[in-house]
Formats: sequence, structure tokens, C-alpha cells
Amino acid sequence: MAKTIRIGTRDSELALWQANTVQKHLSDLGYDTHLVPVKSTGDLVLDKPLYELGITGIFTKTLDIAMLNGDIDIAVHSMKDVPTALPKGIVEAAVLKRASVQDILVHKGLDFLKGSGTIATGSLRRKAQWLHRYPTHNVTDLRGNVNTRMQKLSDNDWQGAIFAAAGLERINLKPESYIDLDWMIPAPAQGAMLVVAKSEDAFCREALANLNDETSQTCVHIEREFLRELEGGCTAPIGALAEIKDNQIHFTGNLFSLDGIEKIEVNKVVDVSDNLNLGKIYAQEVLNNGGRELMAKIKAEMN
Repeated sequence: MAKTIRIGTRDSELALWQANTVQKHLSDLGYDTHLVPVKSTGDLVLDKPLYELGITGIFTKTLDIAMLNGDIDIAVHSMKDVPTALPKGIVEAAVLKRASVQDILVHKGLDFLKGSGTIATGSLRRKAQWLHRYPTHNVTDLRGNVNTRMQKLSDNDWQGAIFAAAGLERINLKPESYIDLDWMIPAPAQGAMLVVAKSEDAFCREALANLNDETSQTCVHIEREFLRELEGGCTAPIGALAEIKDNQIHFTGNLFSLDGIEKIEVNKVVDVSDNLNLGKIYAQEVLNNGGRELMAKIKAEMN
């Protein structure tokens, strides 16, 4: 174990928490490691909504380049930020045990839910699902790392902002003033951490195989396959959640219009043994049920 594994990570508090978690797991297994924090384009450009930047993998691209250039050996990501197609030469090496998949609303009081109000999120998926449920509300854009977004909520007169529970829990930022949005279907792979390595790096891939959680991996693969089949390279309001209970896969996937009015959803329960191509099959069902026309409409509206 002479090689020191250089762990690439974004430099936000949450990203560093994730990288430190991977570092501890590897250290416990006897591997030498070193953290290499970098800033991504997604962290630097905060004055535009993510979908306007037009770059898939905006939070992962910098680390991909660093890995292919030989500056780092592995990279740790929030899996929901990772494009469904990895760059040539980079492979998935481990999906860690998944944390909470829940979205939560951090709020300043809930009276506004019955009338009008403004909530903040940088996610098209969260925006569409919120407007579907609360069509009289306004949704404003919110960018930045978790700490920045919490500060912006405090500084503005918005009634609340939507966060992933896992992110706030990991760095102890989850306040008392929140509610679980158990009706909101999460982003594919929300709550999961992914570690990638170079395909040719047998040493790192072998080390990381020890960190892989098969149940989490099965579920996020179904969700990401659903996303890949629907998206076709376009950012769209897509939610997907696969869970394994009593040897059965429970799957919910949906596609919304940008304004939240239109919704196409699938709900399925199948045996775990039938997981092959599930995400693709369910995405095709959505596409054949009006999703193809809705995706064309979304692409037209975003151009």
C-alpha cells in the first residue's frame, strides 16, 4: 500500500465533509490518503441559474479534468450532481451507503402556505413540484453552497427555501424551523455519494470497492437510468426514487412542465431480481404517456 491516494473534492464545507468521510474509510482500511480541494465552475458562477449555464456536470468537470491530467487519483461527488455519462477514462468506483433522500423546507413561519409567498431554490425539479402543489406562490432562484444559501435565506424576505436534508444534516446546519417535504420526489441519486477513479487505476478501484453499498448502488442506478432515458441531454424537472423493501423495488418517477402544471408519473413495485433496465422501461412509459411532447416543450422553452 505504498501509493498515497489523492482525493479530489470541491472546497465547500459539505464537499469537504464528504471527502473526509471517504478519507476516513480508506484510512481505516490502511490506505494513505491526501485531500486536494478545488473550486468548480458551479461554485464560482453564482449569478445565473444552473440551467442557464448550459453545462452538464458543472460541479464535476473541474475534478474530471484534474483526474485525467493526473493531479488527483479519485474524486468524491454528491451523486445527483454527476452526469449520467461519465467522461471517457473515468469510472464509478463506489457508491456509499445512501443518507436521507428527503427534501425539506427551511422556513420563517408557515402561514404563507395557505396564501401567497416566495420560496427559493435553484432546482427546476423542486420549483416545478412546488408550483404544482402551490400554484399561487412565487419561486425565486437560489445558488451557492449550502452555507451561502442558508445565509441568503436569512438576508432576504423569502418565506423559505428548499434544501436536501442530507446536506444540512451532514454539516449540522439543519435548523429547528423546517418541515419534511415527503410529497416531493427527490432528484435521482439524491443523498448518495459517488467516488470515481480512472478506469486504468486498478489500485484505487480495488481500494474503493470496499466502500461500495450494493443496495444504494442498485437504487441509484435505476433512478439515473430513468433520468438518462428521459433527459436526452436536456435539463428538465425530473424526480425519481427507488427503494428496496422486503426484496421488492418500489419506484416512483415523474416529469413536470417548467411551470409545474403538467405532471406525468409512474409508480411501480417489482421483485429485486427484475431490476434489469427498469429505469429505461419506466422512462419509456413516461415518454409514451405524453412525456415525449412535454420534453420537446421544455427544450423549446429553455432555448
